Amino acid sequence: MSKQPPVPAGNQSPFPLQESPHDHHSEGEAVTAAREAAEARRRRARSSRQVGIGAAVGVGSAAVVASLLYWRGSRKDKK
Repeated sequence: MSKQPPVPAGNQSPFPLQESPHDHHSEGEAVTAAREAAEARRRRARSSRQVGIGAAVGVGSAAVVASLLYWRGSRKDKK
């Protein structure tokens, strides 16, 4: 005699007790995907050249703004 009560046929679980066979991905595909993700991350990262160009543009624009603010032109004081 078993310790499990009998289960009617209409009351069976829709989920199987054992996993059905399926294809597993090989480890080579996982390594390739990780390598591609690392390359994409490296391509999106800012290079030192981009940072240098950005700094030069920022300093240059600040110099232009400062020169326009303090420029007096060729005005002559008439008293």
